Amino acid sequence: MAKQTVSVIHPQGLHARPAALFVQLAKAFQSSVTVKKGRRIVDGKSIMGLLTLAAGPASRIAIVTEGVDAEEALAQLVELVTTPLPELPIPKRRK
Repeated sequence: MAKQTVSVIHPQGLHARPAALFVQLAKAFQSSVTVKKGRRIVDGKSIMGLLTLAAGPASRIAIVTEGVDAEEALAQLVELVTTPLPELPIPKRRK
């Protein structure tokens, strides 16, 4: 089991886009992933679970991984939560 507590740095918190990326990354690993904020503990592979945490910017969350690739999963998930996301390209307007 691996565990680390981090602060969410994204301006919108762990909202739709960061949560979707988190779940997508978590599902790439065999290990189980749980995320804890306060007393709430949710499955890190469930976007609905993550959204119910209402983890805003600067929220402290604990990421816990358990399984054969737990250390690698934890390292990548921590990096995702603590690194700014790249900006998405702005779609061109149609005339």
